[in-house]
Amino acid sequence: MDALYTAAATANGREGRAVSSDGQIDLALALPPALGGNGNGTNPEQLFAAGYAACFASAMAAVSREMKLDTKDVSVTAEVSIGKDGDGFGLAVVMRVELPDFLTGEIGQQLVESTHAYCPYSKATRGNIDVELVIE
Repeated sequence: MDALYTAAATANGREGRAVSSDGQIDLALALPPALGGNGNGTNPEQLFAAGYAACFASAMAAVSREMKLDTKDVSVTAEVSIGKDGDGFGLAVVMRVELPDFLTGEIGQQLVESTHAYCPYSKATRGNIDVELVIE
């Protein structure tokens, strides 16, 4: 791969801070209450969900241009779950794509599947974690 951009961030665990190299991100990190924490901070699953949703929506814009479709009213929500997986933990994602009425049916399904094939986050997770696509 020929890198066009490299992002860097430093973190010191789930009960610490995450800071990007450019200072745009500087967040307190905390375990969510569901995992025994106080929830007084962001957690890695939220950060991953935000990044994946944004990337998927941007990928959909690129794919839709090729398909000559208007996706300005599309909304993407990534739900990232963490749970026990063998000896450790694993992730799963439900990608909820809200499409306008004119994109329902076969064309919407084709758009979402083509986006999933194109999106860098989807490529990175393929074969590693379960990603369920839900069209709403």
